[in-house]
Amino acid sequence: MSGAVDTAAFDEVVETFGLLDEWDDRYRFLIELGREKTGLPDELKTRETKVEGCTSQVWLVPETDGAGRLSFRGDSDAHIVKGLVALLLLLYGGRRPDEILAIDARAELGRLDLEGHLSPNRANGLFAMVRRIRALATAAAAG
Repeated sequence: MSGAVDTAAFDEVVETFGLLDEWDDRYRFLIELGREKTGLPDELKTRETKVEGCTSQVWLVPETDGAGRLSFRGDSDAHIVKGLVALLLLLYGGRRPDEILAIDARAELGRLDLEGHLSPNRANGLFAMVRRIRALATAAAAG
């Protein structure tokens, strides 16, 4: 990952995860994070915003500020997946497209040891969300 990208909010989540010894506690933390950081009105839950490749229903909506930075809003119909959406919003939000594309999501998410504790379907869905965010950043970078 590029050193120019500030990941302070995501780093706080990594730190909190490290303080929680049990995975049940980590899942509860993820669920709470999802409740706090996600949510979309029904009119934004469309075919265009739906993430393909997720077993659960997942929607991601990009937003651009005046300085060309992207942020994302998202939601899911599954509690733990909402938490995974929230993680990605923290990891990628408020960045320029080139910064988003510089993030090594597998390495960053690996700091949480999620892949070893998510079902294969959830892990596949998580990386489908990453691919969608990267595609949105690529499109934003192109114009």
